[in-house]
Amino acid sequence: MQSQPKIAVIGSGSWATAIVKILSNNCKQINWYFRKPEDIAFIKQYGHNPRYLSSVFFDTTKLNLSDNLQQMIDQSDVVILAVPSAFIHNTIKDIKGLDRKIVFSAIKGIVPEYNLIVGEYLNSVYGVAFDNIGVITGPCHAEEVALEKLSYLTLACGDISNAEALCRLMACRYIKCSASDDIYGTELSAVLKNVIALAGGICHGIGYGDNFLSVLVSNAIQEIERFVAAVHPIDRDIKASAYLGDLLVTAYSQFSRNRMFGTMLGKGYSVKHAQLEMNMIAEGYYAVKCVHEINKKYNVNMPITEAVYHIIYENKNVVTEMQQLAEKLS
Repeated sequence: MQSQPKIAVIGSGSWATAIVKILSNNCKQINWYFRKPEDIAFIKQYGHNPRYLSSVFFDTTKLNLSDNLQQMIDQSDVVILAVPSAFIHNTIKDIKGLDRKIVFSAIKGIVPEYNLIVGEYLNSVYGVAFDNIGVITGPCHAEEVALEKLSYLTLACGDISNAEALCRLMACRYIKCSASDDIYGTELSAVLKNVIALAGGICHGIGYGDNFLSVLVSNAIQEIERFVAAVHPIDRDIKASAYLGDLLVTAYSQFSRNRMFGTMLGKGYSVKHAQLEMNMIAEGYYAVKCVHEINKKYNVNMPITEAVYHIIYENKNVVTEMQQLAEKLS
């Protein structure tokens, strides 16, 4: 990767907005794709995203805004995908030339049409080489980036030099970055921590306290370790920030949309009503079904994931399911 590559950010939600804010500290120009032309006009006039993280103001001279996705891809060396996993396939399905780019995924989910993590999807569908596929993971909430609270990112790529180069562009006063070559482990952990956050929210919603949540999370990191080791068995430290840290912030934080979604379910909301109530996508909703299907191949013991799957997709009673889960934890 060049020292000053042309970077495109695909997506207009809170995490995409946070990434553009981070990059704007070190990049002279950022290509930023918006689906809606009226949002582009708003940013050009008022300097902030009208829908997400509206407190973040941009130097618009650094932004090349467009609703022409192919043009954004063509004009960039590095593409950062920050679209919810449920929409990524329809967003980029007609795009050409991704195989000639370095593509980083900031998506914490699985592509449902293919039941693949984003890295595998980019490789199998678009022919992007694994050395040019990367993952941006936390622990890091967009809302705290907006407030410039000190946050940490892990960037993983098959070619670790690509991760290191992007680290240099994202590191700033309030962002610390580290590089990794574990694209499978970091991406799968980012998917699973959203499922665990749903479980944590459900437990909170039905009245379990912090004592139980700590047991849930300590069992959860073991569940994540078992699954990623089955799918991609390499030597990794599951206690590192990219794994355990990302799990902790998603399971405990007031900003966690997955925990919020789970809390609604625990309080008696139906899945449909909880989705309507939220203004943002809870990735765990889609992820738990995909993980359930993937695990049919590996048969890993995943009681927390299975409990969430039973509640969301089999309409099992939340109280009964959590009571049964509690008996399996230690």
